[in-house]
Amino acid sequence: MKTSIIQIGNSRGVIIPSRILRKCKLSLKSAVEIGYDDDGAITIKPVPRQGWAGAAQQMAQSKDDTLLMGDLFDDENVNGWTWDEK
Repeated sequence: MKTSIIQIGNSRGVIIPSRILRKCKLSLKSAVEIGYDDDGAITIKPVPRQGWAGAAQQMAQSKDDTLLMGDLFDDENVNGWTWDEK
């Protein structure tokens, strides 16, 4: 797939097609890490959000890890559902 380098202010940018962004789960303002190798290949990788584990532990310690929604919706009917036993 070909794309172009464009000018953005004093910098340059590359137009990334939206289907590639969707496939890579990226959106506007997503944090990415950009790099290159000796052959001139440019890589763009998403930066995973930091601090999830610590935030979850802190929520559990402060008893702030309760469900925001119930397990069932008010109009949900589970009668007749069957569950596979393993």
